[in-house]
Amino acid sequence: MEQTKIKVGILPNQFLKSDGTFDKDEAIKLSGKIAGVCYDKEGFAHLENEPEEKTMRRVDMTLNNGHHSVYDHILINFNLQNLPKILAMVLNNEHQYTTSEKSARYTPVVRQEGSIITEDEERLYNKWIDIFKIKIKSQYGNIYNDAKIQKLAQENARYLVTVFMPTQMIYSTSLRQINYIASWMQNYIENADMSNAFERKLSSSMQELLEGLADVNVLEEGLLKNEKYRSLSIFGKDLDKKEEHFGDVYSTLYKGSFAQLAQAHRHRTLDYQMEMLNEKEYFVPPIIADDQMLVDEWLGDMQIVRGVNPQGELVKISEVGKYEDFILKCKERLCSAAQLEIMQQTRETLLKYKKALEESNSPLAKDIEKYSHGARCTFPDFNCSSDCKFSEGKTLVRKI
Repeated sequence: MEQTKIKVGILPNQFLKSDGTFDKDEAIKLSGKIAGVCYDKEGFAHLENEPEEKTMRRVDMTLNNGHHSVYDHILINFNLQNLPKILAMVLNNEHQYTTSEKSARYTPVVRQEGSIITEDEERLYNKWIDIFKIKIKSQYGNIYNDAKIQKLAQENARYLVTVFMPTQMIYSTSLRQINYIASWMQNYIENADMSNAFERKLSSSMQELLEGLADVNVLEEGLLKNEKYRSLSIFGKDLDKKEEHFGDVYSTLYKGSFAQLAQAHRHRTLDYQMEMLNEKEYFVPPIIADDQMLVDEWLGDMQIVRGVNPQGELVKISEVGKYEDFILKCKERLCSAAQLEIMQQTRETLLKYKKALEESNSPLAKDIEKYSHGARCTFPDFNCSSDCKFSEGKTLVRKI
């Protein structure tokens, strides 16, 4: 049974041709004209009407001397379908983009013909939705209605589903950036360990995406050279050797699931890297953590799907950024509406940060203290527009 392939389309824009492909020649010509703005006395209006050969000489110069920034003026809106979740995460970890992605939180997992999702995943996903619905209703039925309970059950059950689960998203980035990413993917493919199932499957997905990008005519040889030997930012190496630091800038390490990382790296002012664990570990949803029989059953079911890299599999995560950007993360994630796992991790990092600043007598110690009393609605500089009226959510002790 053939798996459904990744589909790459382009939303309507000034460079979309009638056959659905990208008019790369015209986009490159426009970039060549823009490249003349920095030294043309008469400005862009004069460049618009210059001889084409003059524009193309400038194109040739910029493509071959590494001055590629002019190609960032060309924005492309991709419609990506059947994209593995992990590949969406790879794209979303690169900071120059805008994305709108289908949410597994609100969309049930349904195994279809040709799907990569196995029968075990579908069976266990549906099994645990029923378990979570009972647990959530018993503890929070006075807070959440049945529709909300269903969504929360789906959010937790998807931990058992592969991180290669297909998703859909609109992904907008520049002509330069998509070519740079393509070159980094080519490098990943060339260096991947084919004996490693995760790397092998991801390489195959990347190759499919590259073929799709080629089909819509967005790849340009001059932008694919990767002369600085950059690589995909999501993958780290020897992360355990990194030292934690908390000051005006910070660096911290922790374990988190694929699902949490998918949430975290959307904070584009922060830098995230991941590394697989030598021995597999799995996230246990707090709503079942007080029932050892359910915990054992959960971990046993994780063993059944361990070969597909379920989204609940833990990885090492490195998080690096500036103090003020971490506070912005707190204003996003310390909320009863946020995914529980990332809320708990953000809170843990906040308390670690606070302790380190106090021990070093940092001037920031007084500032961070005002963010340590609960959810973002307790912050003096945050205005909540929709009061959840959920005390366990506001005190950050909720289990769902």
